[in-house]
Amino acid sequence: MRPPVSPPGAGGRNSNEAFRKIEAPRMRADLYTAPFLFLLGAAFTYGGWTMDRLEIRQIHPASIPGLVPMLLGVALAIAAIVLFVQARNRQTAETAPEGTKDTTPGSLRDLAKAAALCCIYALGLVGNIPFGIATALFITCFVIAFEADPPKGRAHLIKVAVIAIALGILVAAAMSILFRYAFLVRLP
Repeated sequence: MRPPVSPPGAGGRNSNEAFRKIEAPRMRADLYTAPFLFLLGAAFTYGGWTMDRLEIRQIHPASIPGLVPMLLGVALAIAAIVLFVQARNRQTAETAPEGTKDTTPGSLRDLAKAAALCCIYALGLVGNIPFGIATALFITCFVIAFEADPPKGRAHLIKVAVIAIALGILVAAAMSILFRYAFLVRLP
């Protein structure tokens, strides 16, 4: 069993060393990710701004097709700025040692799991089975993949599975209803 780790500046013996091992890679990852997210938000905003306004059809300016992408782009850019500033402030509070890896092995494994599940959903499930069922399966599998912890025992696994199934069904139903009746989109 590992001894508890004190937060940086708490005066614990291992506080600075533990901070460098755990937080430094996260700070650098945030610093590298923030500019990419900002550019993505700027691209969304630009794409929404240059989208056809449909003035010919006398569409109200508040319902232009590019409004949602513009709002999402601005929100993403603001979130990227906040992420960058917070990471920069944390880095100046505690300087990271040279030569530390940018990511932990667990985060790369989680990234691979998420990418695989998203590809299976987008390329294999959607379009081949009804949208609601595909979405329920995806959400259920995603929650189980990231929340299930076998060392915690069988009861924990059953609890996670029940919650994942309920969440998958509820979110899939809500999404299907939202797309069908609010957005008037015919789902596959």
